[in-house]
Amino acid sequence: MHKFRFAVQQGSAPSGEAWAAIARRAESIGYDVLVMPDHLGQQLSPFAALAVAAAATTRLRIAAFVFANDYRHPLILAREAATLDFLSGGRFEMGLGAGWMAADYCRIGMKYDPPPRRIDRLEEAIPLIKRLLSGETVTYTGQHYCLEKASTGVPPVQKPRPPLAIGAGRPRMLKLAAREAEIVGLTPGFNASGRVIVRQATETAVAEKIQLIRDAAGDGFERLEINLWLGAAGMVGSGNSLLGSTAAAGAWAATALYGSPFVLHGTLGALRERLLRRRDKLGISYYTVPARSMEAMAPLVEALAGR
Repeated sequence: MHKFRFAVQQGSAPSGEAWAAIARRAESIGYDVLVMPDHLGQQLSPFAALAVAAAATTRLRIAAFVFANDYRHPLILAREAATLDFLSGGRFEMGLGAGWMAADYCRIGMKYDPPPRRIDRLEEAIPLIKRLLSGETVTYTGQHYCLEKASTGVPPVQKPRPPLAIGAGRPRMLKLAAREAEIVGLTPGFNASGRVIVRQATETAVAEKIQLIRDAAGDGFERLEINLWLGAAGMVGSGNSLLGSTAAAGAWAATALYGSPFVLHGTLGALRERLLRRRDKLGISYYTVPARSMEAMAPLVEALAGR
């Protein structure tokens, strides 16, 4: 059974010093990881911002949830990731996904292919990225990518490489994550406009996803760290009401009406018991908290992180 870990997700800040202060604050109140989204809208570039966050802290790990495979060739992505891991002293976690937000594809002038084609590209890229991050020199010719004596030029700090997280919500992606990743990041699934698919955000749907992962991983399930990315979170007594926390979450608000696992709200004692029961039942031990809830959820982080 994995120990509890907590990440805070943030994508922007009003200044460089404010960004560094967010990272230092997250570390000081017990968060394990700072994660960033990877979209082409109003957010900081994850590579530069994660490097600054690592430089401003000593323990905090850094990650993207998740790098969109379609925007970058595997060698370019692996080289940037290896450099982040090297410069952070081995505190980087590699997050990957197939890309899903249609607006990002429009901004970059790239065709928004159907999910099977995007996942095909990711499925081919993952073994290449893993080999490159392990320090291999790779020559490869495939359907989507070609490498000739390629390497990152940076020795791996974490052995054999930084842990791989794959964000997944649909069956094919969940099976891929179960086979290839160390961390499976559960999402409810989103449509092309970025709206939550509500029917995939229920307790029953999450349990079904976990069972699918368990079946695909077989004897390897226990090695997997299961992450739940929270759309909204708040704590009774923190000044953050259920109504307030869900209203701020926009598309996630509807999921709160039936107790979705992707919305976490209650008293400290109730939340602690809920997460302990969920870990026992489903194996979920790693939670990503939205930045707006970082302070409110600090008592829960203190109560459970590392336990």
